[in-house]
Amino acid sequence: MDLSGPASGGGGDADNRNALFASINKGADITKGLKHISDDQKTHKNPGLRSQGAPVRSGPKPFASRPAASAPQTRTLPPVLELDGKKWRVENQEGAQGLVISDTELKQVVYAFKCNQSTLQVKGKINSITIDSCKKMGLVFDDVVGIVDIINCRDVKVQVLGKIPTISINKTDGCHVYLSKDSLSCEIISAKSSEMNVLVPNKDGEFTELPVPEQFKTIWDGHKLVTTATEIAG
Repeated sequence: MDLSGPASGGGGDADNRNALFASINKGADITKGLKHISDDQKTHKNPGLRSQGAPVRSGPKPFASRPAASAPQTRTLPPVLELDGKKWRVENQEGAQGLVISDTELKQVVYAFKCNQSTLQVKGKINSITIDSCKKMGLVFDDVVGIVDIINCRDVKVQVLGKIPTISINKTDGCHVYLSKDSLSCEIISAKSSEMNVLVPNKDGEFTELPVPEQFKTIWDGHKLVTTATEIAG
């Protein structure tokens, strides 16, 4: 047996290696067998070919702005000035100057609700007046036998022309009360309110403005709690 020849089954591998070495030895002539690609067949010069091949990965997309939520539309209610039974209803008045209630009776009450930049005059003697959720409201009245209640308001002015036993101010920011000479004994009760002032008439017809205390001190005197008004240190 001749052991100098190639091993059985290895002739094909040797032929492949010999063909590869022969191609390398050609040097620059090795490129002659390559197929020439024209410019219109190159994807970087012809973007239309990209969609025919593998999908091209695009860059990150900017965040799409979400449509702004529309603000809820507030329903505008019609203004009201009417006598409903024994109650005078004054509601939803906007910029109404010179509102007057003149045909009054002792058992009637006035209820003003959500009025803005308006003035109301109540003539005669009635039972009570309530000003609720009003802004920049002016109230002028003659006589009230019960109470004038101001609640949930901002920047209101109240003027007494006759007599009033009690004025209540609750949850209100900004309230000026003009007293008459006949109403100086009026009791003013306030809670959860600020910027309250009482204007007392002088002999010359002018008014002296006095602030209503907003800060209090409470102590135990051994038998009960004692609360007194304190001045805010400047």
